Amino acid sequence: MPKETAVYTHGHHESVLRSHRWRTAANSAAYLVGELRSGMSVLDVGCGPGTITADLAALVAPGRVTAVDTTQEILDQAAEAASERGLENVEFAVADVHALEFPDDSFDVVHAHQVLQHVGHPVQALREMRRVCRPGGIVAARDSDYAAMSWFPESPVMDAWQQLYARVARANGGEPDAGRRLLSWAREAGFTDITPTAASWCFATPESRDWWSGLWADRTVGSVYAKLAVDGGHATPGELTAIAEAWRTWGEQGDGWFMVPHGEILCRA
Repeated sequence: MPKETAVYTHGHHESVLRSHRWRTAANSAAYLVGELRSGMSVLDVGCGPGTITADLAALVAPGRVTAVDTTQEILDQAAEAASERGLENVEFAVADVHALEFPDDSFDVVHAHQVLQHVGHPVQALREMRRVCRPGGIVAARDSDYAAMSWFPESPVMDAWQQLYARVARANGGEPDAGRRLLSWAREAGFTDITPTAASWCFATPESRDWWSGLWADRTVGSVYAKLAVDGGHATPGELTAIAEAWRTWGEQGDGWFMVPHGEILCRA
């Protein structure tokens, strides 16, 4: 069974976690929430700092949530988020989604948010998610689609950012346009009962523009992504600085607008 081969493009720089901690079940898993019931068991794959995990745990209590990610460091942050909310029905484990160390038919729901775009074998990941999901249960996945992201006002330097990110992500073994591929990957993984949908985030208020532009400006020059871009020969430090400045300039525009589209799949196991 293949192991993880991709490099996580973003890493866990503060600017990345600033984005991840904003995520909730309401703004990032609404397509799944209606399927959740009290008493369900849930596996949350790639839980990150655990804000979505905590929401899922609250929704299925007294059912249990098992949250997994690739490093203990990020799991410690997720555990802290659950503790702060007084949730006692969450457990945490380091795991590789390509080879999950759980028995067949272990969970009612298996969920992954913004995970499949970063793994080396997304179809194998979905097969493993299907394996550990009980018959009749749900495998749910949601991923953004970088090529479909759009913004206003237009900016050649922002265009360069979009192209650069795609090069860096693919060089790391991922697929940045995963959203449009989820249905195809699920079918290849053997699912036949699939509900595909789409949703988006929009950043267009002064507060959301400032937040979104700031975290991407910081990520562009200070995160693992920045190091991978330079070390891989995809950009120079000067080019990254120019892109960061373009992010901040966009964020200051009174008519600035940015959309992040997502593909979503609900698959019956």
